[in-house]
Amino acid sequence: MNGMAGAFSEMVPMVHIAGVPSLRQQATKPMLHHTLGDGRYDAYTKAAEQFTYSQAILTNTISAGAEIDRVLSDCVIKARPVYITLPTDMAYAKISSDRLKIPLPRHPSPNDAEVESFVIDEIVKHIEEADGDVVVVADACAIRHDAIDELKDLLHKTGYPVYCAPMGKSAIDETYERYGGIYVGSISRPEIKEKVESAKLILSIGSLKSDFNSGNFTYSIPTTRTIELHSHWTKIKYADFPEIGMKQLIPKLTSRLEGGKTEALQLEVPHFTAHVPQEADDIISQAWFWPRMSQFFKPKDVIVAETGTSSFGILDVPLPKDSIFLSQILWGSIGWTVGSTLGAALAAKDCNMNRTILFVGDGSLQLTVQELSTMLRKELKPIIFVLNNSGYTIERFLHGKERKYNDIMNWKWTGLLEVLGDLDGTLSKSYTVNNKNELTELLENPKFAAAKVLQLVEVMMPKHDAPRALQVQAELSGKTNQYVL
Repeated sequence: MNGMAGAFSEMVPMVHIAGVPSLRQQATKPMLHHTLGDGRYDAYTKAAEQFTYSQAILTNTISAGAEIDRVLSDCVIKARPVYITLPTDMAYAKISSDRLKIPLPRHPSPNDAEVESFVIDEIVKHIEEADGDVVVVADACAIRHDAIDELKDLLHKTGYPVYCAPMGKSAIDETYERYGGIYVGSISRPEIKEKVESAKLILSIGSLKSDFNSGNFTYSIPTTRTIELHSHWTKIKYADFPEIGMKQLIPKLTSRLEGGKTEALQLEVPHFTAHVPQEADDIISQAWFWPRMSQFFKPKDVIVAETGTSSFGILDVPLPKDSIFLSQILWGSIGWTVGSTLGAALAAKDCNMNRTILFVGDGSLQLTVQELSTMLRKELKPIIFVLNNSGYTIERFLHGKERKYNDIMNWKWTGLLEVLGDLDGTLSKSYTVNNKNELTELLENPKFAAAKVLQLVEVMMPKHDAPRALQVQAELSGKTNQYVL
């Protein structure tokens, strides 16, 4: 259920196929193992309804094909998880193959042409009134609903400055000269905050204004200066236009805006760079670690950041061209990244991506550590940085730095991969780095950077240190919660 809930929250298309008792058993309701013991065989489906967009409850071979196709289309078009029940006595049943000849719908229904034309006219009018002082803020739904190519074409043909929200990180090439960095309300870097919030008009593409994605709801952008394009609706200032989706609208809008590039290029864009601070001591601080890590990244790396310290720390550093950033900022299930890294590393092989790199805290890794064994079995080769700061750092900042329930038992991380299956030491390497010099030496080692085996790096960090963005977020959340000590 946690996996389905996370996929629903984060708008990730996922198909959950659940084996269920046979149709005869569902009718007679014997007390079977893996049931609640009270005959409520539909309890699981009712629970799944809360976390999936649609469900296919298969009960016969005549409608099974159509039901499966229905939820598969929902899954792709809505970017949400779906649920299919498969009774044991239907698993090997034959059904007609006729539906395999019919392509599944993969895109939303076309926008109403008349309404869409009016919407585009209105957007163009407001852009012209802004005299070219327009910025774009890209967010998660542009990625989830497959509008990235359309968005990139808009940016290149108009020259508008572009920023991303945290959940939209890597949607835009962070080496692109018109890319200014991450906008996250009051948590933003000052130069980014000033440029976005002072613009006469903001084009918001696929926004998802959750607390951690908006600086605890501190966007200082009036509705009167905002146009929002979403997957299935558009909002122009205070006016809503249902069923006018961005994927079909953006190309038509782009063709109307190409002539205004000269004005847009006059707008200055902050240079999004990572500066490694010169610190007096050799302790690996959060302020030093993330800019230093950004120098290690390569084009087409897949970078996975755990909820908390890692997902906040990486916001302030640029990623290379064609890299992919994965995190779970809205649902925030700690430990999620470990299984995600397994899936990402498998997908990276199929998609011709580069290395898969995971940043995970010691507390989070303890919850889902068994997936490292599967990585070894599949001979995957991610680089895993375990941030050892003696517990749940984000919880310390949100719920009390000295609370005992934020402490954990320390593990011998460098011995873990042997226990989990690399008995002869041929499939993995493990390291502990205690200071800046040791980490720098490891990162500059060509053999380590080549990632030819699974590698785990235990990074020793101060217990009460946190990235800048996390500290600000914790302060804002504390004022809301009013109980942080």
